[in-house]
Amino acid sequence: MLKVLRSSSCLQQARFTTTTTSYSPNRIKLTSPFHGVLRSVLGFRNPKAVHRVFFCSDSSDKSASDTVVEDAESNAAAAIVPTAIKKPDDFLTVLALPLPHRPLFPGFYMPIYVKDPKLLAALVESRKRQAPYAGAFLVKDEPGSEATSSDAEKNIYELKGKDLLNRLHEVGTLAQITSIQGDQVVLIGHRRLRITEMVSEDPLTVKVDHLKDSPYNKDDDVIKATSFEVITTLRDVLKTSSLWRDHVQTYNQHIGDFNYPRLADFGAAISGSNKLQCQQVLEELDVYKRLRLSLELLKKEMEIHKIQESIAKAIEEKISTEQRRYLLNEQFKAIKKELGLETDDKTALTDKFRDRIDPNKEKIPPHVLQVIEEELKKLQLLEASSSEFNVTRNYLDWLTALPWGNYSDENFDVLRAQQILDEDHYGLTDVKERILEFIAVGKLRGTSQGKIICLSGPPGVGKTSIGRSIARALNRNFYRFSVGGLSDVAEIKGHRRTYIGAMPGKMVQCLKSVGTANPLVLIDEIDKLGRGHAGDPASAMLELLDPEQNANFLDHYLDVPIDLSKVLFVCTANVVETIPGPLLDRMEIIPIAGYITDEKVHIARDYLEKNTRDACGVKPEQVDLTDAALLSLIENYCREAGVRNLQKQIEKIYRKIALHLVRQGAQNEPSESTQDATDSKEIEEAEVVETNVSAATHTPDLKDNEATEKVLVDEKNLADYVGKPVFHAERMYDQTPLGVVMGLAWTAMGGSTLYIETTQVEQGEGKGSLHLTGQLGDVMKESAQIAHTVARAILGVRDPDNPFFANSKVHLHVPAGATPKDGPSAGCTMITSLLSLAMNKQVKKDLAMTGEVTLTGRVLPIGGVKEKTIAARRSGVKTIIFPLANKRDFDELAPNVKEGLDVHFVDDYNQIFDLAFETEK
Repeated sequence: MLKVLRSSSCLQQARFTTTTTSYSPNRIKLTSPFHGVLRSVLGFRNPKAVHRVFFCSDSSDKSASDTVVEDAESNAAAAIVPTAIKKPDDFLTVLALPLPHRPLFPGFYMPIYVKDPKLLAALVESRKRQAPYAGAFLVKDEPGSEATSSDAEKNIYELKGKDLLNRLHEVGTLAQITSIQGDQVVLIGHRRLRITEMVSEDPLTVKVDHLKDSPYNKDDDVIKATSFEVITTLRDVLKTSSLWRDHVQTYNQHIGDFNYPRLADFGAAISGSNKLQCQQVLEELDVYKRLRLSLELLKKEMEIHKIQESIAKAIEEKISTEQRRYLLNEQFKAIKKELGLETDDKTALTDKFRDRIDPNKEKIPPHVLQVIEEELKKLQLLEASSSEFNVTRNYLDWLTALPWGNYSDENFDVLRAQQILDEDHYGLTDVKERILEFIAVGKLRGTSQGKIICLSGPPGVGKTSIGRSIARALNRNFYRFSVGGLSDVAEIKGHRRTYIGAMPGKMVQCLKSVGTANPLVLIDEIDKLGRGHAGDPASAMLELLDPEQNANFLDHYLDVPIDLSKVLFVCTANVVETIPGPLLDRMEIIPIAGYITDEKVHIARDYLEKNTRDACGVKPEQVDLTDAALLSLIENYCREAGVRNLQKQIEKIYRKIALHLVRQGAQNEPSESTQDATDSKEIEEAEVVETNVSAATHTPDLKDNEATEKVLVDEKNLADYVGKPVFHAERMYDQTPLGVVMGLAWTAMGGSTLYIETTQVEQGEGKGSLHLTGQLGDVMKESAQIAHTVARAILGVRDPDNPFFANSKVHLHVPAGATPKDGPSAGCTMITSLLSLAMNKQVKKDLAMTGEVTLTGRVLPIGGVKEKTIAARRSGVKTIIFPLANKRDFDELAPNVKEGLDVHFVDDYNQIFDLAFETEK
C-alpha cells in the first residue's frame, strides 16, 4: 500500500482543501503493474500536481498508525495542530447512525441529515471529546411498504431502541465525523463493522466488531484477471460520464492507494445499483467474491447506459430526419419556384373543384358553370396569403358541393306508401289519404312537383314523424330544421360573402347535406317565427316556399339562382292563426285534431308499449299491462290531444318494472361472502322501495332454470308506478243545476268541456245588470253582452210576464279563473245558462253545446269540431248541439268518433231552446 510519511511525527487528523501540493516522485512511488494500469485508467498525467491527500485506515493494514497527513511544506494557513485521539481500532462502542438510501463504503464521503435532536447532540458531544467516530448502518426496507423515500426517512427517526436496531443491517461502516453544520453531518467511511449487541436505546448505541477482509493471495491469477476486468469496465464507465470521472479523482486524492478490496468497493459505490445489492458488496469479506459482485454491478451499469444511448440516438435521429426533410422540402419548393414548375396548393384546389363538377358537368346549369369557371380563374390569380383567397375558396367549395341536377328516384307505389304510413301511425285517415292523393298524382304525371303541406295540430300528435314517413314512402332524402324563434333572415337567405364567417342559408346547407335536389324538407314550428332587427323571416320564407318563386331561389351567399321546385316542403304548426297570412295562403293545411281514447289505447298497445319495452330490455312474457290500466292511464293522467305524455308515463312504468326485475334477480343470486356497510345499506333501501310494487306480482314460474315473476300492472296498482291521478272527471255535475250549462271549447292541447255558471246576486226594481268573471277575453265579454240581450229577447217571447232580467243583477262566471279564455263559440251556452236561471228550469241531462249567436238569434259556425266531439265523449256527454254549418265537418269524422252520440245541428237559437228545456221534442 501507498503510504505518505512525515519525518517528524504522524498526524491523526488533517484538514481538507482544494489547493494543490507539489511533491517529489521519490516520495510517492507506484511501481507495481497493477498500480501502473490503475494510474492510466484514472488519468494521472501530471504527477507533479495533485490535491492534498487524506488517508483513511483500512482493516487489512497491519499498521495501527494510519493517519491523515499533509505536506510539511504546505501553507501555514492550512497547518494542523496535532491532537492525541484514540485509534479507530479502539472504538468498540459507537453511536448507530441509520442510512436510509445507500450504504457508506470505506473511503467515500456521505452527507446525512440527523433529525433526532438527542442523536445530533450526542454526535456533537463525541466530536468534542476527540472521538469523532460513529457507526453508519443501512436501514432495511419495511416489508410490504410502498411509502416514498421522504416518508420512510420520517419513519426511521420515529423509531427508538430495539425497534430501530431491528431495522438496521448488521454490517455497516465505521464513519469519521468531519463536520457538523446544523443538522447536516458529513461522514467519511473507514472500515467495516458488525453489530454485536445494544448498549443504550436513546440515542442508540451498540457494541461492534471490526471486520477484516479474508486473507487472499495478491498474486492469484484469477483475482488479477477479475481486477483487470473491473478496471477495463471502469474505463468504459468513465468514458460515459464526467460525474464518474470526478468520483475517481476524488477517491484517489483521499485514499492514495488502490488495492483489490478498495477497487471492489469503488466499483460498487459508483454504480447506480439499488441499496440491497450495494449492501451485499459491503457485507462480503471474501475479496474475490467482492470483486465478482462489483463487476456484475458495473456490467449492469454499462448495459443500462447502452440502452439509454440507443434511446437517445433513436430520438436524435428522428428529430434530425424531420429537420432534414423540412429543409429539403423548403429547398425543393424554392427550386421549383425558380424553374416555374411549382404545383402549389392553388393547383391542387383547382383540381379538386374540377373533379367535383366534371362527372355532372352536363347537368349543371350554364349560368352556374360560368360562375364556377370565373371563380377558378380568379383563384389562380390570387395570393394564397390574401383574405380574398380564402373567401373564393370557400365560395367554390359550396358552389361545387351542391347536387346540381342530381335527383333521387321516387317511388310512386301507393300500396307500399299505404303500408309504410300504417306501420308508423295509427288512425289519421284524412292525413294519410291526402298523402296518397299526392303520390297518385305524381305517378300519373311521371313526376311530383314540390308542394307546401302544413300539418297543424296539438303537440305530440305525430306531425314530425308523419313527415319522416312521407319521405320514406316517396323514397326521398329527409332533412329537418326548426324555425321556432328564428329572427335572422340570413338563416334562410344566407349572408353576403363579404362578411367574416359568412354562411349560406338553411336550404343550401340542406342540399349539400342530403346530396339530392329533390329532398323532403320538414320545417318545424313555422307558427313560431320570430321577428328581430335583422328583417322579417316570414317574408323571406315566401321566396323559399312559394311554388311560383322557388324555381329561381336566390341565396345571398351563392348569388346564383337555385331550382327548389322539386323540393317537397312539409311544415308543422300548433296554431294556424299565428302563421303570417301571406305564408298561410301558400300552404295546404291538413289538420290533425288529436286522438280519442280508443285511438290512444291502440297507439299505446301497438307502438308505444312495444318500443318502450325494447328500450328498457324487458321481455314481453315478464310484464302484463292490462287494458284497464292503459285506459285509466289515458283518462286520469294523459288527457292531452297527443301521446307524448302517454309515452312518458309508459316509460315510467317500464323503468320501475325493470328495477323490480333486476332487484328480484339480485336476490335470487347467491350472496357474496363479505359485503361492506354501503352495500348492506343499499339493500335495505331496495327492500323499502320494493314494497311499493310487491302487490304487482304473480306466483313465480320457472323458465330456463331461473325463477322469474310476471309483473302485473292493472288499474288497482297503477298509482304505485305513476303516482296519484293528475286529472279527475271533467264533469262537475251529473245533472247540471239551475243556471249551469256545459259548453265545448277548443284549446291548443285539443278539446275540453267548459261550464258556464250564472246566479242572481241582487233583485230590485230596475236593477237589471250583468257582472262577468273568469279571465274572459274581449271576444267572450262581447259574447256575454250579446247573450244577455238575446236572452232577454227570448224570455220576452217565451214568458212575457217574467221580469227577471229587468229587476235582477246577474253574475256570469266561467270556472278555472286562472286560465285565460277567449273565442267566438260560447254564445249559445251563455244564453242557455241565463235562460235556465231566469225560467228556473234545468237543462237536459248529458247535454253540451257550442256555437256563437247573433243579436237576431242566428247560430254561426265554429271550428274544432273534432276536438270538441272528442272532449264531449271523454266527459260522457250523449247529446251535442252544433251549428248547422258544421254538419259537413262532423260527417267527415271517423265512425268511432261519432259512435254513440246524439248530435243536433241548428241554425237558430229557438231550436237550441227546444232541445235544452223540452224533455221530448
